[in-house]
Amino acid sequence: MNGAECLLRTLVGNGIEVCFMNPGTSEMQFVAALDGVPEMRGILGLEENICSGAADGYARVAERPASTLLHLGPGLANALSNLHNARKARSPIVNIIGEHATQHTAYDAPLTANTEAFAAPVSAWTYTTRSAEEVGRAASEAVRAALAPPGGVASLIVPADHSWLPSNSVGAVAGPAPRPLVEEGRIVRAAELLAAGQTALYAGGAALRPRGVEALRRIHAATGARIFVNRFSARQPRGRGREFMTRMPYFPEVAEASMAGVRHLLLVETAQPVSFFAYPNRRSTLMPLNCQAYEFALETEDSLDALERLADRFPASVLPAAAMPLPSPGGPLTVESLGAIVAAELPENAVISDEMVSSGEPANKFLAHAAPHDTLPVCGGSIGQGLPLALGAAIAAPHRKVVSLEADGSGMYTLQALWTMARERCDVVIVIFANRKYRILEIEMQRTGVAQVAPRAQTMLDIDNPTLDWTALARAMGVPAERAETCERFHDLFRNALGARGPFLIEAIL
Repeated sequence: MNGAECLLRTLVGNGIEVCFMNPGTSEMQFVAALDGVPEMRGILGLEENICSGAADGYARVAERPASTLLHLGPGLANALSNLHNARKARSPIVNIIGEHATQHTAYDAPLTANTEAFAAPVSAWTYTTRSAEEVGRAASEAVRAALAPPGGVASLIVPADHSWLPSNSVGAVAGPAPRPLVEEGRIVRAAELLAAGQTALYAGGAALRPRGVEALRRIHAATGARIFVNRFSARQPRGRGREFMTRMPYFPEVAEASMAGVRHLLLVETAQPVSFFAYPNRRSTLMPLNCQAYEFALETEDSLDALERLADRFPASVLPAAAMPLPSPGGPLTVESLGAIVAAELPENAVISDEMVSSGEPANKFLAHAAPHDTLPVCGGSIGQGLPLALGAAIAAPHRKVVSLEADGSGMYTLQALWTMARERCDVVIVIFANRKYRILEIEMQRTGVAQVAPRAQTMLDIDNPTLDWTALARAMGVPAERAETCERFHDLFRNALGARGPFLIEAIL
């Protein structure tokens, strides 16, 4: 064996069976080793940011790491945007980056870069191998670091000669570290605050897994406490039966209004809520001025156990079912009617990749009452993740329908993901919200104090000259696509796409 095969066998031995890759010369030994390690599924992305975003989506749905393979420092640089999002999502990813052979680095060849410096800001762990014999051990350490609570990006940099030189050092299996239990005193204090009233919970991370959601439901039913969800949590359960949880609104005025009257906020695997951006004459925190935050469970602790212990302190109570009729709209297509149609037709256990941006708030008020499903938001705010995220989710869960709700402007950042969806026959329905402008920037310009968007500034916000043709773009990459301008047309296309297998794109003209 050589170092590359040791690396692959270590990853497979640790349950990592998918690698999203865009390789170059320094990674050719890794690519060649795929035929000798058939347990590893290599998936080609046409740009590195596709690979990092897909690995994030895979990790969120599979709840185990995927790996990436990137080409030197510049290839890593292309992937940084979605690695930033993955870091914010606490997604476990083993990020393999090729490097020049050790004897070549002294010559400052064109692709020479400070790869460790590029990797460090988005990584929980970064390491460059020192020899071919330590590649396997280093890969095991990368897996261990990625799985360490609450999860993170582990970047392993492998010089080319460490891949091609002989090695027999397949690394050991590195299991996840246990999460420590929350001390009893915090459980007692939280129960006292809930009993006193004016107390809410703000949850994220692993607290939003099924056990945590059930415990939160029990707490809400017994105490009436409001349950807020960090809108930038990696994987959010939504739909019927989960309406008791309020996703923290995006705009600060709405968020502050939703938290009115809260005097104590229990933080469950999340920091206190803050606004996405700073605005003139506004506070950054969203909590009421006289509200105090309490760390109930840290992001590294066992929040599921803690929530269940807290729920056990209250008598069982039945939570009345919430109901909201989903209209069957007709006529011109709007964001609201589009959201209502998607909510009415969405199958149970679907996965939504949400990068609707400015369309998100009006559409999501309907999706909150759809069939039970999981939503994957863009946790780090760096746009261009929605399509790769959907790709990774579809690879992780081929038995679940994936729906990508994508703004046209942000979709253009990583539209190459469509090619990989077609190549891998991913079961994804892509809905492009085509308002043909950076609508969110129009809103934010006004919010930052610009009273009126002048003509020259407006040209920096419009993407309608020339007009993007998403149906042509999708078909060019092997994804069938159609356009919808009315509710009836969109409804027919969406229903038919849900009933078929494979990728399909709908350009919804708004």
